[in-house]
Amino acid sequence: MRIIFYKSFFLLLTLLVLNGCKSFDSLEPNPNVASEDNIVPPSLLLGRITYDIYSGGGNVDGRPGRVYEGPWDQVMRWNQYIVSNNLYYGGKNAYDWTVSATPYSTLKNVNKMDELAQKTLGTKTNGYSALAKFFRAYIFVWMTQRVGDIPVSEAGLGLDNLTPKYDSQKDVYRQSLQLLEEANADLTTVIAANSAGTYNIDGDILLGNNLTKWQKVVNTFKLRVLVSLSKRADDTADLGIKQKFADVLANPTKYPIMTSNADNMVFTFNAAYDNYPHTPKDGNNNYQNVGSTLLALTTTTQDPRTFVFATPAKAELAKGKKVDDFSAYVGADISLSIDDLAKNASADKYSFFNYNRYYTSYVGPEPYIIIGYPELMFNIAEGLNRGWSTTASANTYYLRGINASLSFFGVTDGQAYTIGDLGGKTLGTTTVSTAKFLADPGVAYKGDNADGLEQILNQKYVAFFQNSGWEALYNWRRTGFPKSFVTTGAGLNAANKLPRRWQYPVDESTFNPVNYKSAITSQFGGTDDLNMDTWALK
Repeated sequence: MRIIFYKSFFLLLTLLVLNGCKSFDSLEPNPNVASEDNIVPPSLLLGRITYDIYSGGGNVDGRPGRVYEGPWDQVMRWNQYIVSNNLYYGGKNAYDWTVSATPYSTLKNVNKMDELAQKTLGTKTNGYSALAKFFRAYIFVWMTQRVGDIPVSEAGLGLDNLTPKYDSQKDVYRQSLQLLEEANADLTTVIAANSAGTYNIDGDILLGNNLTKWQKVVNTFKLRVLVSLSKRADDTADLGIKQKFADVLANPTKYPIMTSNADNMVFTFNAAYDNYPHTPKDGNNNYQNVGSTLLALTTTTQDPRTFVFATPAKAELAKGKKVDDFSAYVGADISLSIDDLAKNASADKYSFFNYNRYYTSYVGPEPYIIIGYPELMFNIAEGLNRGWSTTASANTYYLRGINASLSFFGVTDGQAYTIGDLGGKTLGTTTVSTAKFLADPGVAYKGDNADGLEQILNQKYVAFFQNSGWEALYNWRRTGFPKSFVTTGAGLNAANKLPRRWQYPVDESTFNPVNYKSAITSQFGGTDDLNMDTWALK
């Protein structure tokens, strides 16, 4: 028996050894891991890309300088809609950024989505590839607005070029505008050929795979970019800023744009896994006050959105003021120290945010706008005010922008609006009058002049409340409006002033030093200076 046992044991051992000597290539591949030979559906990458566009550059790979760009977070403090009175619970107010985040990982996904779509569909002209052109333009504009000159013509080549040259900011915009032109043309072709659903897209979490809406987004974004170049409109004939603006307005068939809030490019929250940033479990309302920058605009013009955004300051009610008295709504000054803000908030001197609107739901009162119709109306009004086209009245688009924003925030003329306190307890009601607001001397359009331009920019700022990423800050940086924007003070940072740009990502100085040094020398005299303007803002 012992002999039989040993023979059996050695036979088994031999079989195990022989089996263990199989080559790596002969092993069964893991079916859950895609190899280089597999084609990943481009829809999977589109879902990732659209989420990254919502959350902000750099968040996807945790790069330094990353900031979530949705509502109720740091960007909205830097936009001065929120003022924290507690560093731990409310967050910081200081403009203390240094290096910029980078959307390079998103760009890689865009390039791969484009490549896979062309392989899968057998044509370069398809919905995914058209959107890839838009996403590239969006990414390049996002980055150049933060730092200045960036790689574009050699960007995203991976191992084929680890030290891409920098394109001048002017050329960044030239190439981005061309990408938008091509995206629009490709979408026209794809939509026309799509009656059989051949080129449908999937995986789009922002616009429900609707290419018609995406085409409107492309041209709406194009107008945003053109207006953002207002300081260079008169000395860059080769960019054709004014002409491109006029062409979009003159030819809505070729360049369709958003026609209502239904066309907004939005991220919609849900109760299952993407909750609205404030929920019934959120206890931080008393650590965040409404900014004085916002309420200085809305209270002086009897803007009913005041009641939507804010509570009346308890100290003002104690003086005998009523809940419908606009002077009872007092914003916090972001230039103050956290200690001073905390003392004033504890003394009930400031307005808090509307608890009943923003803290009682897991899905929020509205989706988050990334690119929207109200902004579009104000951008068109601004261009018309500046004389870039004579095809329409600036006042018409200005009023459309205001009314679109009122509608987005659920404001209607004559409605009875309930006013609550910090915890949502009802303090009273008011009857909303949009007619009185629109007739206010600070709102009624003053004409195609400097005063009218200021009104357009003020109303655009109000419409940006808790949406559209950095646009409120960027518009102030470009124009100086609204004048209520706080620009100096110890609470802003050690320098007591707002920076004008970001420094380049650390990887640039580390891995692309020659091109990096050349870029900062040509733009900023050799110093990666936070307080100097890029070409577009000079």
